[in-house]
Amino acid sequence: MENKSAMELVCEAPAKINLYLAIKGKRADGFHDLETRMLKITLADRLHLVRRDSGISVECPGSDLPTGEGNLVHRAAKAFFAALGRGGGVHVVLEKKVPVAAGLGGGSSDAAAVLRGLNTLYNLPFSSEQLIDLARPLGADVPFFVDDCVVAWATGIGDEIHAEALSPPGWIVLVNPGFAVSTKWVYENFTLTTGGNPYILGRDFVHGNDACAGPGNLPLYNDLEAVTIGKYPELGRIKDELLADGAHGALMSGSGPTVFGLFESEAQARKSVARFTERFGRNVFLARPLNTQTKR
Repeated sequence: MENKSAMELVCEAPAKINLYLAIKGKRADGFHDLETRMLKITLADRLHLVRRDSGISVECPGSDLPTGEGNLVHRAAKAFFAALGRGGGVHVVLEKKVPVAAGLGGGSSDAAAVLRGLNTLYNLPFSSEQLIDLARPLGADVPFFVDDCVVAWATGIGDEIHAEALSPPGWIVLVNPGFAVSTKWVYENFTLTTGGNPYILGRDFVHGNDACAGPGNLPLYNDLEAVTIGKYPELGRIKDELLADGAHGALMSGSGPTVFGLFESEAQARKSVARFTERFGRNVFLARPLNTQTKR
């Protein structure tokens, strides 16, 4: 986070990958209880915040994202000023690099960056815990991005954050096939895929069934993968190709469609990026786990 002046701030909004995701059941409110391990990575959007006396305005150059309340960044700023209760405003320029509706949490991270950035611009009126409370109504992943942690085990709908002291090594190749997938659609079809029993797909993960080893031999697993790959089998082929390229694990992140491979060798990772770039162009990324040196 770069404080250019008392009135202006530039901050990074990192993407995340899900190293593990299991659906535990459907709640009465229509959401799903889950368990997931999330990792922030160096692929990031950039936000420029300029403090104003009143009003909220958002620009997303080069993007067709909405700029009003249809944008989570706008809603995050609105929530901040409502809680602040003493006026104020902001102009936000959002430079998107993280693909939209890709399973990488880009929108949630942008919203979290706005909450953190505004808190800095307005002289830290809220504690970290209070910011997380502001984040909860905005989306399940937003509290994770507001928190300082790099790796977390999350429960509830994904908003109960338990930081983990892990330092995953290596390189991450992300391949986005260039189309968006609706999170709502994936969750709705998850129950259908499992014949009405939301536990079937994840039942045996603790014994290593259908899981591969991630950082530190942590299981790589995603209950939602079968749903999305069922409709888009190309994602399964991308996984196989990442493994053939030398990845020691590959998985779809979140509800997809982005697939990531974890590499120990930088040379192999870069070679894989070059090969996938021939097919998917600018939707292929090389990243590393976020750490204390690269955190915003």
